[in-house]
Amino acid sequence: MMALEKRKKKPNAIIAFAQSFTAASESSIDHSTNKGFVQYLITRMVKVDMSGSGAQLAYFFLLSFFPLLIFLVTLLPYLNLGQDQVFEFLDDVMPTEILSITQNVLGETLSAQNGGLLSIGVLGTIWSASRGVDALMKSLNRAYDVDGKKGFINRLWALLFTVGFVVVILLALLLPVFGQQIFNLVTTYIAVDIEISAFWTLLQWLMPPTLIFLLILFIYWIVPNTDPRLKFMSVWPGAIVSTIGWLGLTYGFSFYVNNFGNYSATYGSIGGVIILMLWLYFTGMLLIFGGIINAAILKRQQAKISKENAKEITF
Repeated sequence: MMALEKRKKKPNAIIAFAQSFTAASESSIDHSTNKGFVQYLITRMVKVDMSGSGAQLAYFFLLSFFPLLIFLVTLLPYLNLGQDQVFEFLDDVMPTEILSITQNVLGETLSAQNGGLLSIGVLGTIWSASRGVDALMKSLNRAYDVDGKKGFINRLWALLFTVGFVVVILLALLLPVFGQQIFNLVTTYIAVDIEISAFWTLLQWLMPPTLIFLLILFIYWIVPNTDPRLKFMSVWPGAIVSTIGWLGLTYGFSFYVNNFGNYSATYGSIGGVIILMLWLYFTGMLLIFGGIINAAILKRQQAKISKENAKEITF
């Protein structure tokens, strides 16, 4: 009887502990404490509607996914890059089902240099991806509980960040593939030690995530329309969390789907599309979550400054 009562109390204690991190209202949160930080983080996730905003981002990212790939792979034949090299790189970061869809859609595109497809790919990518970036910008401003910029300036930033995404993806694709070729060309003229060779191999694989981190960092710094403006160093935590989280998501999700999740057996031919949507959905939520972390950190810093100022006035 006593053992049964202990079992009942244990789940109740866990539920009570979890509920203690939910605040009745935002005004009741003590932002200067660790508990208040978590409470505010959860509150902002609900206010921003991170799940719904992530789904919105996934929709626009999906619309831009294939136009972007069409643009990239139509451009690559001009660089004398073979089809096998491209798909070998994509195989390292994509689940099998997504790679299969990509190969079916793009299999014929790499075999010809088609200027028309290049133009369509550019236009499709810029339109749909800029809509996704615009939705991300609105979510980041909601994270700070401020109104975003409106009009031409907002659209211009969305276009600039879209072009930045395209350039980063292109470099992420080219560096691992062309890195060794560039290094071999350099070594024909300059004698290079084995240590430098190993460092170059490491560098060409570290550069893509570094570029992704820098792009996310600038988005978190420039987009929120706060007054005063955010300091550059204040947005590093969210950018680090988003970058590491996205890398873990990409490789972890690929490993899980390839080894444990048989979506094709459950959903048939649309299994790959569902996996792609899930990957884009979690990517969108991670980008928003990084911004919410920065907003929560800023709120905590402001609360601590206010508390210190109140103590000085008291004394």
